[in-house]
Amino acid sequence: MRMRPHSAHVHPDWLWAAACASFGLASAAVWVFDLSGVLAWHAGTWDRQPWVIWSASLAHLSGAHMVGNLAALGVLAVLGTYLQAGRAAVAAWMLSWPLGTAALWWWPEVTGYSGLSGLLCAAVGVLWRHAQRHPSTRPVGWVLLVTMAVKLLSEQAWTHPIGYDPNWGFNVVYAAHLTGFVIGAACAQAAAWRASRHRSVDHGRRP
Repeated sequence: MRMRPHSAHVHPDWLWAAACASFGLASAAVWVFDLSGVLAWHAGTWDRQPWVIWSASLAHLSGAHMVGNLAALGVLAVLGTYLQAGRAAVAAWMLSWPLGTAALWWWPEVTGYSGLSGLLCAAVGVLWRHAQRHPSTRPVGWVLLVTMAVKLLSEQAWTHPIGYDPNWGFNVVYAAHLTGFVIGAACAQAAAWRASRHRSVDHGRRP
């Protein structure tokens, strides 16, 4: 009996959802064990505590802050699964995770940061670039881009990197949204270039 060959283009769709679930569970654990204060990013000390460029995304300032971010994370989990965001997209998102937080150093006004919002914006950047690769999903990509453009233009992080939001009751670090989206999209673009080069090399080796 002949075995059917495995497709070389199988997308492990569960990876994106698993990454989202992991971030959600880790954020909940940090909140339950009251670790948000020690895991947040602080401009004056992060170079002596480099792990905070990862852990800050899991720390939240209030229960409502965490629940709001987890709700958005759930939406992105469904969207990423629909878009078949596989290994390359997840890898780009993981790379943008510490880079987005570390980039806050460029804004002297930002003295501290915690929360998933920057990482969520990075996920949008990754999914936007991923959606552009396939004609059938490009409309979704344009919706993501326009939505983020409206958000970033309304926040104007390049002139107001932080701002008090009465709805949340604390200062929101708008700069994290900007750096998250830009770095997420850049990492996804780099992953796409890398995949394209590998395809070109493999094609050139064929007899």
